[in-house]
Amino acid sequence: MADQNCTHNCSTCSSGCSARDLKFHLNPKSTVRHVIGIVSGKGGVGKSLVTSLLAAKTAKKGLRAAVLDADITGPSIPTAFGTNGERVYCDENGLIFPETTPSGIQLMSMNFLLKNENDPVLWRGSMINSIVKKFWEEVFWDNVDYMFVDMPPGTGDVPLTVFQSLPLDGIIIVTSPQELVRVIVEKAVKMAQTMKIPVYGLIENMSYVQCPDCSKKIYLFGESHAPQISQEFHLPLLAQIPIAPKTAQAVDKGQVETLEAEFLDAALKIVQG
Repeated sequence: MADQNCTHNCSTCSSGCSARDLKFHLNPKSTVRHVIGIVSGKGGVGKSLVTSLLAAKTAKKGLRAAVLDADITGPSIPTAFGTNGERVYCDENGLIFPETTPSGIQLMSMNFLLKNENDPVLWRGSMINSIVKKFWEEVFWDNVDYMFVDMPPGTGDVPLTVFQSLPLDGIIIVTSPQELVRVIVEKAVKMAQTMKIPVYGLIENMSYVQCPDCSKKIYLFGESHAPQISQEFHLPLLAQIPIAPKTAQAVDKGQVETLEAEFLDAALKIVQG
């Protein structure tokens, strides 16, 4: 885990810590103090939702937040924040300035670089990895306290690149209630252990629906397996996120910053100490 006072700018550091051996290095003008990876073993579990909400809650606490959207072929972050990256630009020295949301969150996503945001990214792994490198090294990250990296699902090229090349403080694994999730979580945990990356814990999305009349929790996918999985892998269960129309509506409208998301308070407390 990175030192608490580390800026992740190795070019100005005299420390002999392992961070100096990283393949990717920040631009000397950038500062990123903490980097949190948001991962999932499979798609469609709400990883981008968790990333967006954590960044929004961080900004509400008066801290400077950023999102590096490493899901290059399936970016969802621009939609959640309601932006097409119109404020992204490159200066005469080649430094890229990211999008900034109304609450001050800095964003960088592949969708900001496409002529048409609906165009597919038909690239092989090496090209995709080069974009992750560009986002880390060539973007001006302005005095960021917490950066959240939204990764594609699985344990493929991009997660491996992020694990090896970015100075991750730790990761959060996002799951859903189905029983098959156990195997998927195990793969993500074992990858983190192999790469010696700390795992903060699990967040289960789509856990239940709460009745608006009696407040009873209705488990649409059956009883949650998250508590047993978290115990089995000795990981905290950081949150169980309900299915809520207001959440879906806010994200679809690009208004994720308006959500309070109290269910993530405990998760943010652990991540930010």
